[in-house]
Amino acid sequence: MALGKQAEKQGIMNRTILITGGAGFIGSHVVRRFVNKYPGYKIVNADNLTYAGNLGNLADIGNKPGYLFRKVDIVDKKAVNALFDEFRFDGVIHLAAESHVDRSITSPDEFIHTNIIGTVNLLAAFRDVVPATGAGKLFYHISTDEVYGSLEHGGFFTEQTPYDPRSPYSASKASSDHMVRAFGNTYKLPFVISNCSNNYGPNQFPEKLIPLTINNIKTMKPIPVYGKGENIRDWLYVEDHASAIDVIFHKGKPGETYNVGGDNEWKNIDLVRLLCSIMDRKLGRNTGSSEKLITFVTDRAGHDLRYAIDSRKLQHELGWKPSVTFEQGLEKTVDWYLANEKWLSAIISGDYARYYEEMYGQR
Repeated sequence: MALGKQAEKQGIMNRTILITGGAGFIGSHVVRRFVNKYPGYKIVNADNLTYAGNLGNLADIGNKPGYLFRKVDIVDKKAVNALFDEFRFDGVIHLAAESHVDRSITSPDEFIHTNIIGTVNLLAAFRDVVPATGAGKLFYHISTDEVYGSLEHGGFFTEQTPYDPRSPYSASKASSDHMVRAFGNTYKLPFVISNCSNNYGPNQFPEKLIPLTINNIKTMKPIPVYGKGENIRDWLYVEDHASAIDVIFHKGKPGETYNVGGDNEWKNIDLVRLLCSIMDRKLGRNTGSSEKLITFVTDRAGHDLRYAIDSRKLQHELGWKPSVTFEQGLEKTVDWYLANEKWLSAIISGDYARYYEEMYGQR
């Protein structure tokens, strides 16, 4: 029985929920949704505030009752255990992760530590607060479609697709998925897993394709596109992902896996050209002027050709579906970045500037 159904049946809605990585891109949208939608819950946001973690993402809810922040590195087992001793969580929504493929190629150790060891630390701590029956408890692990590998010959990723990770990032996420299932099977720990496609939307760190492209168009810098731009991704608006996480956490069946996708497959080059067209219109530039910024750069190692998610299980069993088309979501995303230049300016400095030069300066 799902956590939400158990709570409803028992008449208990005062839950204490841990959301890891809640200051990051996806995590901040999940935290905001839960704090605003479930005022009876105590939401504890645990984030180490590394380069992509930003409490400014949650400035609008920072003082709301029922919301607490704790700076915690999930690799630090003692800190994780202390957090669970303090709150005795009813549920964990685990989003904290190193998540950029390019960074995993240059620095794989960080991905092994955070994504694998950090996940095991959380599982072990949660195991200590779960009763033998598992009643009212749930560990929800958010993962990626990249664990499935690359679709070279058509078709879609389903929940039964064998794992075939191709990068240090996807291998670390696949490992963490396996550890969650192992703890569930070995220790009867109630869990669910979801694997999502590429997210986009407000508050995304500008190392990722869409915000990077928006910023480079705005500042008239070259737009780096890997290879010939023929890699295909399925795009999921971040607020739709947050709503899916909400549905899976409250209605999902323990032990199950759910794929979350936006039903929006785009070649990278077509996506960039669409962004150029939208930005030309919104910035009052001549049509086609931003496309001149497109610069093809050396493809990254092991670049998977195509990802595509089949999310029919989630839609049919739990009633979730995306709320926006890709074009609608992209318009909303562009509007947000243009309206939040201070947020972007604060991000694009220091470490990010050095990282950008290392990744694209010599390509």
